[in-house]
Amino acid sequence: MDMDPQTQPASTAATARPLELAIILPTLNERDNLAPLVVRIEEALGPAGWEVLIVDDNSADGTADEARRIALRDPRVRVIQRIGRRGLSSAAIEGFCATAAPYCAVMDADHQHDPKLLAVMLASVKAGEADVAVASRFAEGASMEEWGRPDREKLSSIANGLARRLTGVELSDPMSGFFLLPTEIARRLVPNLSGIGFKILLDLLATSKTPLRVKDFPMNFSARRSGESKLDRAIALDFLAGLYDKSFGRIIPTRFALFGTVGALGVLVHMAILYVFLLVAGTNFSWSQAAATFGAMTFNFWLNNFLTYRDRRLKSANRIFWGWASFIAACSIGAFANVAVATTLHDRGFHELVAALVGIGIGSVWNYALSSRFVWGRF
Repeated sequence: MDMDPQTQPASTAATARPLELAIILPTLNERDNLAPLVVRIEEALGPAGWEVLIVDDNSADGTADEARRIALRDPRVRVIQRIGRRGLSSAAIEGFCATAAPYCAVMDADHQHDPKLLAVMLASVKAGEADVAVASRFAEGASMEEWGRPDREKLSSIANGLARRLTGVELSDPMSGFFLLPTEIARRLVPNLSGIGFKILLDLLATSKTPLRVKDFPMNFSARRSGESKLDRAIALDFLAGLYDKSFGRIIPTRFALFGTVGALGVLVHMAILYVFLLVAGTNFSWSQAAATFGAMTFNFWLNNFLTYRDRRLKSANRIFWGWASFIAACSIGAFANVAVATTLHDRGFHELVAALVGIGIGSVWNYALSSRFVWGRF
């Protein structure tokens, strides 16, 4: 005799209804948050018709292992452990492509997003009221009191205005990390998504050739349950990179543009060091140029690690040291050409500024190509 689905264990009842919704959780060091969140999702959606897809960026705290431990007793939980790939947006993209569910939601694993909203968001999209349901921090009735970060509220408000100009979509929180849409729409847009940074919703809205219909759902944005926030000071620069990519990325690749921006700042550092050695220390031009080149390369490594390659950022002291050493080594050919060309031009009567800038230009091509492959690519 068949059992009542309501009385079956969760692992058995999960097969009683067809899979309808995939909840994609991009994770990095969220081990202690996973099990409680699965419980909250079940309380919100019931025992069946959904799956949790944990896309983990090879967390050091064993998040992927914890996800596998949960999955052994709960088939509604699956895990993708990514090696050598990082970033929330690209994790969400892999989630879109890895599920068979007709609808998918993206949310954080840190308990700041309330799973109770999933049912009403899903019902709205299924009813055709919207293409995308967005849990909003700024819609009427929303609250961020528990978050306790008024500085982030102001930053998000400014970012929202810029995002609306780019996407042409009117909604209160285009920077939200909690949204739901038909998986078919997401997968259709995937080939043209940039996958850069944290704001996958912005990427989806800006990529769609026809404006997507969006409906806001007020959200009580809570404090993180466990662990540390991933949104550091580079998040504003990360957001600007996303805006750039959707506006000009097909003309000049975003990572190259970021690398070039860092290089431009490195020019200022280079010239400052050069003139300190020339005017203050009285060193000859060749040694001054060499010192300036080395100093600028060190500065460029630090800022590129912080910004250009923040999705592949080297964090431990050991990796930073060897990354820095690899960066210096990878750029040595460009640096040699830089010094040689600049010195030759200076000896032939070119002004110090012109000679230095030409040398920098010669070396920059090598710097980008080799460092992308042998410094950040190797990790």
